[in-house]
Amino acid sequence: MTTTAPRPASPALDGPGARPLLDGQRTSGEQLLVKVFVALPLLALLAAVPLAWGWGLSWTDIGLAVFFYFLSGLGITVGFHRHFTHRAFKATRALRIGLAVAGSLAFQGSIITWVADHRRHHSFTDKQGDPHSPWLFGTTPVAVAKGFVHAHLGWLFERDKTNAARFAPDLLADPDIRRVNEQFLGWSLLSLTAPALLGGLITWSWWGAATALFWAGLVRIAVLHHVTWSINSICHMIGNRPFRVRDRSTNFWPLAIASMGESWHNLHHADPTCARHGVQRGQLDMSARLIAIFEKLGWAHDVRWPTPRRLARLANRPQDELEDLADPGRPPLQDAGRRPRATRTTRRTETDDLS
Repeated sequence: MTTTAPRPASPALDGPGARPLLDGQRTSGEQLLVKVFVALPLLALLAAVPLAWGWGLSWTDIGLAVFFYFLSGLGITVGFHRHFTHRAFKATRALRIGLAVAGSLAFQGSIITWVADHRRHHSFTDKQGDPHSPWLFGTTPVAVAKGFVHAHLGWLFERDKTNAARFAPDLLADPDIRRVNEQFLGWSLLSLTAPALLGGLITWSWWGAATALFWAGLVRIAVLHHVTWSINSICHMIGNRPFRVRDRSTNFWPLAIASMGESWHNLHHADPTCARHGVQRGQLDMSARLIAIFEKLGWAHDVRWPTPRRLARLANRPQDELEDLADPGRPPLQDAGRRPRATRTTRRTETDDLS
């Protein structure tokens, strides 16, 4: 096996008129904030095992933790990821704001930063420019281990900032989203205080407030952190690849429920704008089910559901073998001529950064 020395992500332009890849570096205060947001929930998670052994954990704590886990988690998967980053569906103004707020409760950064980083990841997946590829350091055992740490956690501590003007101009132009973005610290504080307030009111005790803050606040955030980061690391290293892609994205079934369907990552990279990632029989995708509910309520429309023909083209399999993969009984949105990124051979343009 060979080792390839990583080259620093270049802020140079990709072509005539393209904006720079990066937009300066974080300030010392911003860098400290990132470290606190990562370290504090992680320390709580490390302390969770001895605290849960016989005391310090109640059914109220468990219920609140599960509720806030899926509230903030679906805010990331349905909101930040499938709606805002990839525009897999259109939403009413109220739903857009609600999803932006819910995702901001996850302690994963402000919405515009999150979307810009993820669009950059799709533009340069597993090559120079990808902010969190596990394959930037080579393929030797040491290089792979280093790449795993970088993809899972290490990239968060790099000071370079993705250029939002290039990768998220649509969100910068949206006053509602800019407002939620500017209020990120307030939503983060609410993500901790809301469980504590509810825990105190339900148990009518300060102890109930304290344990809810610990379990439904800090521990819940830490678990969601590592599930999300595992999509960046594990789902580019371990698993199967039933669909054609130009990168190393994989499907990793053990994370399907915890990730709310995000671990069906191979299909996502084969067809980034698809609203459903778990398209094969038995692949649970909670996020897609929630989008379907929003569609039935009239809150979401123009949803890009998978079609058997499109999946067959992505997988190089006959269409009749894939008839059961699209959502049954649903007239799918037409592809409108969009080709999957895995088969595109033309030079990437500025607009490609938005898909």
